[in-house]
Amino acid sequence: MDTLTRELEQRLRTEIAGEVAFDDYTRHVFSRDASMYAITPRGVVFPRDADDVAAAVAIAGECGVPVVPRGAGTSLAGQTVGPGIVIDFSRHLHRIGELDPEARTARVEMGVVQDQLNRAAARYGLMFGPDTSTSNRATLGGMIGNNSAGSGSVRYGMTIDHVRSLDIVLSDASTATFAPRTAEEVAAKARMSTLEGALYRELPGIVAGHRDAITTGFPEFWRRAGGYRLDRLAGEGPFDLAKFVVGAEGTLVVATSAVVDLVPKPRATVIAVGHFASTREAIAATEDALECDPAAVELMDRTILDLSRQRIEYAALGDILVGDPEALLFVTFSGDDEARLLDGLHRLTKLWREHGHGYHTLEAVTPAQQASLLKVRKSSLGLLMAASSGANRPLAFVEDTAVDPRHLSEYTAEFAAILDKHGLRAGFYGHCSVGCLHVRPFVDLTAPGQIETMRAVAEEVKDLVTAYGGVNSSEHGDGLARSEFNRELFGPELYEAMREVKRLFDPGNTLNPGKIVDAPAMTENLRDPALPKAAPLRTHLDFEVIGGMRGAADRCMNIGLCRKSDSGAMCPSYMATLREEDSTRGRANALVKALSEPDPRAALGDERLHDVLDLCLMCKACKSECPLGVDMAKLKTEALAQRHDTHGIPLRSRVFGAIRSLNRLGAATAPLSNLPGRIPVLRRLLERRLGITAARPLPRFHRRHLVSWFRRRSQGGTGRRGPILLLADSFTTYTEPEIGRAAVELLERAGYEVNLVSQGCCGRSSLSKGLVSDAKAKAGALVARLAGSRAPIVGCEPSCVLTLRDETLSLLEGDPRAREVADRVRQLEDVLAEAIDDGDLVLSGERWPAKRRILFHGHCHQKAEVGTAATTGLLRRIPGAEVTDLDAGCCGMAGSFGFEAEHYELSMRVGGDRLFPAVAAEPDSTIVAATGVSCRQQIAHGTQRGALHPLELIRAALRD
Repeated sequence: MDTLTRELEQRLRTEIAGEVAFDDYTRHVFSRDASMYAITPRGVVFPRDADDVAAAVAIAGECGVPVVPRGAGTSLAGQTVGPGIVIDFSRHLHRIGELDPEARTARVEMGVVQDQLNRAAARYGLMFGPDTSTSNRATLGGMIGNNSAGSGSVRYGMTIDHVRSLDIVLSDASTATFAPRTAEEVAAKARMSTLEGALYRELPGIVAGHRDAITTGFPEFWRRAGGYRLDRLAGEGPFDLAKFVVGAEGTLVVATSAVVDLVPKPRATVIAVGHFASTREAIAATEDALECDPAAVELMDRTILDLSRQRIEYAALGDILVGDPEALLFVTFSGDDEARLLDGLHRLTKLWREHGHGYHTLEAVTPAQQASLLKVRKSSLGLLMAASSGANRPLAFVEDTAVDPRHLSEYTAEFAAILDKHGLRAGFYGHCSVGCLHVRPFVDLTAPGQIETMRAVAEEVKDLVTAYGGVNSSEHGDGLARSEFNRELFGPELYEAMREVKRLFDPGNTLNPGKIVDAPAMTENLRDPALPKAAPLRTHLDFEVIGGMRGAADRCMNIGLCRKSDSGAMCPSYMATLREEDSTRGRANALVKALSEPDPRAALGDERLHDVLDLCLMCKACKSECPLGVDMAKLKTEALAQRHDTHGIPLRSRVFGAIRSLNRLGAATAPLSNLPGRIPVLRRLLERRLGITAARPLPRFHRRHLVSWFRRRSQGGTGRRGPILLLADSFTTYTEPEIGRAAVELLERAGYEVNLVSQGCCGRSSLSKGLVSDAKAKAGALVARLAGSRAPIVGCEPSCVLTLRDETLSLLEGDPRAREVADRVRQLEDVLAEAIDDGDLVLSGERWPAKRRILFHGHCHQKAEVGTAATTGLLRRIPGAEVTDLDAGCCGMAGSFGFEAEHYELSMRVGGDRLFPAVAAEPDSTIVAATGVSCRQQIAHGTQRGALHPLELIRAALRD
């Protein structure tokens, strides 16, 4: 670290209340955003208030170091990477101040996430108008910086149209409030001897001196997110610097809070989904759609559709589509008058039929019909990213153009011809209603000649969009990808006027330099070419299919879906801490750094890297919810194994890895083995010696466990359905045998000959502690016992039975028996549902009051691997049952994680985010059900309410 950097770090730590991080891993994590660029900053600041922001700007300015404001880091053009100091607004500055339903305004800090604001506004029937596809993680600060728009911009315009005022920090660290000003107010401001005063004195002169260029230099089309908006100052009305700096990408001011307009939230929505034989046909149908006054018209081509079909999370879309469309057009009608919306919907269907547009129109009227459509539509970017293969990625360098929708069909055809000429393929999606298509060509920037190809395509597309009177940046801004072309796009005089504006606001060029004006070439600072070749690393697990361990981590394209905090389970620790390094993206980037070192084995043993990976709960949600399928659980297992090779295996890891042996011993010595859980001094001893928290109840061992009960029971099944293998896992065998008994009884009643597989362990607990060799031995022994039979394999504990379908295949790579066993694994719920449907199991509602409510919480591994539909479907077969599949994320227990003293508090915070409040909100009459043993333990500890396994409920509902 050089002298300047040490001085900078010391001053920041001394003068601001928030956190400061200058370590190599934090710097690397913040060197990237969702673009194709990477620039390592000197350090990162996490301000707690506006005073911290001003202090950081002041210190950076005095040290001659740039400042880069950053929200969620989802910028696609490289706006949030740069040298100097990154100021992360997302960790602490996410408070919503006054929300005035009468004035329809809200005061927000820059780290407020769009969906967070919408949830708060929904209580008053309001929402924020611009609707981005990244609404579950995009911050208002980022939206203001980029002038974001989204699918509803045909009705609601862009972010610039919804900003009333901004509290800002200027480049000299002085503060001001920008808002519309009258001529008298401007004159008064101009008399101040401050930087703010200089703005009001000199900006009118810049506008007047370049009025002709301002009038003629901006593109004709209205949907603009590029350059500085001098046209807003040249028009009629108040002098409004708040709107002027919207879209300035943090190059003129650093905003700390804003007053934004809210709009009435439509009470009803209906959607027409046109099915088309080609993308061009879908685009051609846009004109008819616009005739019907829609709220949005969205395109999705076959590339996105095919990718959605490959993922569990989006499988429902395939069930409602007709035929095999090459493209879909989503036309949304929203408002308060449902009859009027339906009229528009039916009118569009009729118009398309009369004009021969498409071969089918799906009319989605109810929320249930629309759910899968909206989910896939909002995930187009992530799904397209999932098609990446190594360094061959869909890159954002021509994906933000827009033309008048009247020209969209011809424009798109010429655009496609440019790609064909250069041999590039791409996915097409976006907002046909405003002529904006997001086109991402697949390019491998590490391959010879590909950087030159990318630049050639960028220049040709820039010329094409100009010829159509369109814009090169329509909602994602200029950043590093497009700023270079601004002189040519706006003309020399208007561009020089923009440079004058930059010098006026930021004479020292410290605010996010290199964006909008005076930018480097678009081919500089590229992320992939800068990565050194990965050094050889012998891994315990197999990563070769995806380019080795670094390739598995580097699949992350930083779109930031792991930063969402109100749905799904990814990433539980980030939801609790809001720290970038606790997101899947942060951990993946940290691993990329370690695996790019000359000695990756030594780097994987680094203590700071261990800190970054430590709070990963290995819930596997990223495997399904991350569009690119970054499997952080597997990566962490390997990283732990490599760390053990360097530093040895901790005693606690050995203890938890041997959980089956310990549980068997505990059952054999019960009730004595249950005493440590009841004697405080013994609990404190466990915490001191093994780090097992004294705050959490320990499981209770049963001397009459499942295996002993099974051997002694007096009855068995008829076997008319044939044999079935039931895994006697380590938990439902020794600590919750009643669940195992319920499984045996149900299967036998259904007509199966139950064979209890009670010897061996799947190795899941060993994997969670990085004990890969131990896990391989256990998996091999279990597969040897299970192989050679045609009988289905089922189990009560999702994490155990699903290990056979996932990790075992990796552990026993090349062993055909592992694949044969994996193919025989079935969900117990599916097996029982078939028996119910066949009449072999008859459920009665006699013991159930009408509409008995069941609140179901699914296990994270279950959600990631197979989904929860089978379990909820089984529970709904109980007569009179009303089942709610709770979207409450991870419970926070995660096997041993919640028992570990240093993780206990976080474990409870994760559970307290959504799960505990959801359970607490239910009346006592509601039955709480959960498939995972960890989930049931956490619910009981965090809510003082017992949770049952679904099998117990089915057993209780059996007709005697």
